[in-house]
Amino acid sequence: DSSEIVMALNRVKLSSTESKNQAIDRAVQWLLGMQSSNGGWAAFDKNNTKMLVAKIPFSDFGETIDPPSVDVTAHILEMLGQLGYRPDHPAVAKGLDYVLADQEDDGPWFGRWGVNYIYGTGAVLPALKALGLNMDVESVRRAVRWVIDHQNDDGGWGESCVSYVDPEWRGKGPSTASQTAWALLSLLAAGEIDHPATINGVEYLIRTQQPDGSWDEPYFTGTGFPGYGIGQRLDEPVPEGQPGYPDHEMPAGFMINYHMYRNCWPLSALGRFRELSNNDDHWPTLGDREAVASEAGEYSPKRAGNRLQRFLKIW
Repeated sequence: DSSEIVMALNRVKLSSTESKNQAIDRAVQWLLGMQSSNGGWAAFDKNNTKMLVAKIPFSDFGETIDPPSVDVTAHILEMLGQLGYRPDHPAVAKGLDYVLADQEDDGPWFGRWGVNYIYGTGAVLPALKALGLNMDVESVRRAVRWVIDHQNDDGGWGESCVSYVDPEWRGKGPSTASQTAWALLSLLAAGEIDHPATINGVEYLIRTQQPDGSWDEPYFTGTGFPGYGIGQRLDEPVPEGQPGYPDHEMPAGFMINYHMYRNCWPLSALGRFRELSNNDDHWPTLGDREAVASEAGEYSPKRAGNRLQRFLKIW
């Protein structure tokens, strides 16, 4: 949360620049001091990684430790990048080593605090971009291919909570607003502004926006505890029938429906798309806000340009 606040403060214009800069500096120094010895950052603690605590019999609440996670680390690295830090800074270098070492072989990153690999990947790629790294390297292109390959036919992205139990469900599930936004953030960071997957994803968000401006999201896309008891990704899934196996219907952890996810993340993705793209030159001028809100019908990528331009002209 602190990193997101710093990024917002850094962008906003306030009457007192001095007080704003002082607040940012205090937060950055605190965050740098919270980096764990392995280079990552956790949500609450520093170096809270003693697995023995999770094995104590009274540990019946769930994850009792708070090891670093890729998604939290990526958010902090993105903040540092926005502030002008680069990979030659010692804290950034350690954080990057931690993140890059945790990439899956086929491209994505595990999501500790959002479901799941779509969230992790949507955090990492914007961080790499913010730090000024080359987004054409193979590790980034693998992640991009994974995201594109997991787009649903309706133009959105979704990932079931079952992905924490069964690796076959990674990147699979009904499309949601928040997960579509995370996928778009990763593609936009990688420079895929004009890719059909990006256009279709933006069109999905515009098409599914409610008349009141919000998005409907009945699925849980926030992660409380994955259910592993150790607060981080397992090296190998627990086999079905073995102690600690969280079955599909009653996982050992719990998931959360953060009601603002469905709104704030799509706005972030759409705003970033608008900032990065030259839509005033690419799309014809059409319509107004009411037309965007009221237009419905079967999904058609060919209508994406019209809806996009109507949205961007009045947003």
